[in-house]
Amino acid sequence: MTPAQTERSSLRVMGLAGFASMASMRLCDPMLVVLGQEFQVTTGEASRVVSSFAVAYGVLQLFYGPLGDRFGKLRVIALAVLACAVFSAITSMASDLKLLVVMRGLMGAAAAGIIPLSMAWIGDQVAYDRRQETLAKLMGYTVSGMMVGLWFGGFAAEHLGWRNAFAAVSALFATAAFMLWRKLRSTPAPVLLAAAPSVMASFANTFQMLRVVRVRHVLTVTAIEGALVFGSMAFIPTHLHQQFDMSVVFAGSVMMLYGVGGLLYSQLARRWLGWLGGERGLVRAGAASIVLGLLTLAWAHQPALGMLGCFAAGFGFYMLHNTLQVQATQMAPASRGTAVTLFACLLFFGQSSGVLLMAESVDRGWLPHAFSLAAAGVAVLGFFVHRLVGRH
Repeated sequence: MTPAQTERSSLRVMGLAGFASMASMRLCDPMLVVLGQEFQVTTGEASRVVSSFAVAYGVLQLFYGPLGDRFGKLRVIALAVLACAVFSAITSMASDLKLLVVMRGLMGAAAAGIIPLSMAWIGDQVAYDRRQETLAKLMGYTVSGMMVGLWFGGFAAEHLGWRNAFAAVSALFATAAFMLWRKLRSTPAPVLLAAAPSVMASFANTFQMLRVVRVRHVLTVTAIEGALVFGSMAFIPTHLHQQFDMSVVFAGSVMMLYGVGGLLYSQLARRWLGWLGGERGLVRAGAASIVLGLLTLAWAHQPALGMLGCFAAGFGFYMLHNTLQVQATQMAPASRGTAVTLFACLLFFGQSSGVLLMAESVDRGWLPHAFSLAAAGVAVLGFFVHRLVGRH
């Protein structure tokens, strides 16, 4: 098998793992209303199943990055996927909300080693001029997983039961783990792996990275992006249910348009890069599309406009986010696994903060105002990201 064929084969297998990871991450978003009713809590309290996943996902990045640099990224990804299969199966048997929140946290901890290390692997294997396109291909898998997770979460909550949803995700993770282990057995260990720094040295390197001004800038805008966009995204199905009187299933289906927008970008990433005049053009268009989408979602009263808002927000988010991912793969090339997982750590710390703030607004009926504030924040964020890109 040629190096190019090996690269494509590995990308497909990691793509399946990323698909399962994102499906698991977004599975609970359309379930919040149903979970609140089943466990007799508010929707805001039920949202702890989202924030616990995000917090654990973010914290564990600090461990997976050094482990991936030391023992090999594919090997660590395979172990993480296997752990996800186990924890997802246990989650399906949770007896109360408290246990469900704990198990979601463990799932987030296991999933933390999948997508960021896959990005770091691409950074190792793919030249910078092809990296935007290759990361976009990986994003195609993850966006598809998000879409399926959003739809299936709502469908299962109303028709199959949320427990069966987690059982199905467990089977998907098990399949991906089997394929990854087969790939590992047929892939020789890199010679450089034996000369890799120790795990403790890698952890020390994590904190040394924070002394670099560019690293701090990339991580800061990433955390803010997570709070503004991912925090809002977790409550879009709830808003669609409340604002437009959509069923839980239909709201989850409409949220798939968020992913359709992402797929439209990811499948034509190279062309968008040319059409918009490079990475800075992607940032301008992406931020503008997110602002338009969030404002439309906040104040529109026609379901068609709500659907359009979901599409616009998703299209803009993935355009902006993929540009930040490319910056993350380049901010510390010598320790790329650690750098990219640190990037993901800050992203999901931002998301968990955003979810907590949004939870307060949903219980008070302030979601439209919260979406509007998030849109204003994205407009400011876009200005700073525009200044950041292009400086390698």
